[in-house]
Amino acid sequence: QNEKELQNVVKQQEAKMLQLIDKSGEVTSLKGEVSQLKRSLQHAETEAKVLWEEMRGQQPKADTTYIQERLLLRQEVDKLRLLLLEKEEENLLLSNKH
Repeated sequence: QNEKELQNVVKQQEAKMLQLIDKSGEVTSLKGEVSQLKRSLQHAETEAKVLWEEMRGQQPKADTTYIQERLLLRQEVDKLRLLLLEKEEENLLLSNKH
């Protein structure tokens, strides 16, 4: 009887572990989606900021090539800033694990 109870407990624990693994996968997937949405938001905010700055200081005929270059440069800076933050978070997680 004790052996059967122990087998039932083991089966229950295995089922719980499988559920946790499934939930962990869902969480990872959702984190990826959130990360992508943050990047998209950052991209849109960057575009809006650059265009606003340029339109505020320009005469009616704005140089679109210059604006595009500034936009690309600002996007690169934002990408690098985001990569830095991701690496810092990754390092923090690794240091917390150890």
